[in-house]
Amino acid sequence: MRVVPVPVRQDNYAYLIVDEPSNKAAAVDPFDVPKVQAAADRLGVSIIAAITTHHHNDHSGGNQATAYPNAPIYGGSAQVPALTHLVKDKDEFTIADNIHVKCLATPCHTQDSICYYITDLANTSQAGGVFTGDTLFQGGCGRFFEGTGEEMHAGLSYLGTLPDETVVYNGHEYTGGNIAFGKAVDPSNPGVARLVKLVEENKITTGLSTIGDEKEWNVFMRLGSEAVKNATGVTGVNAIMDRLREMKNSFRG
Repeated sequence: MRVVPVPVRQDNYAYLIVDEPSNKAAAVDPFDVPKVQAAADRLGVSIIAAITTHHHNDHSGGNQATAYPNAPIYGGSAQVPALTHLVKDKDEFTIADNIHVKCLATPCHTQDSICYYITDLANTSQAGGVFTGDTLFQGGCGRFFEGTGEEMHAGLSYLGTLPDETVVYNGHEYTGGNIAFGKAVDPSNPGVARLVKLVEENKITTGLSTIGDEKEWNVFMRLGSEAVKNATGVTGVNAIMDRLREMKNSFRG
């Protein structure tokens, strides 16, 4: 199993999930189909499916391309363009011969947000990966466009139950801004310092961190820490999450 990020638009990520024995792949959020196809051509793989994390156009906008008329398109609601396979929490399916996909419903950014946990059936020693769309970012989380802090806390906690070694593949390159906010909220956290170093050394940061890392450096997954509680000045995890998101929305650091 190989995951290849494909930067699209200004700061979005599409991905190719490659089943290496068969040279077949699924495209995740392929907004820019020509760019994703060019990446597939360079790899010598065939795109056989599309996976959509949520219905927003910058993620689902490539679904109606005519390049793959017979490819299944997976997503969490009928709002996903050209949807052929509606999925819900804990649904499972297979891409090509060996890529096992488990769906994790994480409603908040949108109510149809689905994260996809992948493992390689042919190589069980390889760490799994999770495509988090606009739910979980490196050092951050998505805005609550269709949900509440309670829902985001539930979604991030759900992702936190995945194995710590699970590699995180998110929907945007927002890491630099998330670092600045993380440093303002939790300045003495050594995990944040590690994330700073990662950004300094890599232009593309997606796929270079894990769920375990996020538990260490992501303030939105550390609601019980004294630093986060002190920064927000409220009590209760749901209220803390709401306040933390409000702070991030107005942060200009």
